[in-house]
Amino acid sequence: MRHGTIPGASGRVRPLTLLGDPVLETPCAEVTDFGPELAALVEDMFATMYAARGVGLAANQVGVGLRVFVYDCPDDEDTRHLGHVVNPRVVELDGVTVRGPEGCLSLPGLEAATPRFDHAVVEGVTVSGEAVRVHGTGFFARCLQHECDHLAGGVYVDRVAGWRRRRLLRQVARAPWS
Repeated sequence: MRHGTIPGASGRVRPLTLLGDPVLETPCAEVTDFGPELAALVEDMFATMYAARGVGLAANQVGVGLRVFVYDCPDDEDTRHLGHVVNPRVVELDGVTVRGPEGCLSLPGLEAATPRFDHAVVEGVTVSGEAVRVHGTGFFARCLQHECDHLAGGVYVDRVAGWRRRRLLRQVARAPWS
């Protein structure tokens, strides 16, 4: 039997912002108000991430320009990582660089081989202001880097180069949501 609440159970599903929306291209602001509105945002983000069948979601992907992301993501050993980070900052990136498939809820249906470090450490706080340090390897390290990029105003397309980038941009141009 599960104890505690299920993340997102009391949240509402918000519309996702798609590539081209200015909120995705603008660096997000630091969170300074740790009140009930922040807790509600995190709940909504979990609900939205689960509804879209994602493994991570940044606040600007639901149109809110604040430095917050949520995740429910496995690593390469299939260990589940579940949580959220407010005001995250990447403090460590190392290991080998792996070019692996990466998608995004803000570019539905598309994916491209994107280079990422195999190990990442992110520090920040929780909605209640408690310090948190999150270590990720493999796929989970990719997720942490992806969400931090969003909060800096970037998307994975920015990290794809050469023919892979050209192909992805052609797919974006043909996408029904574009």
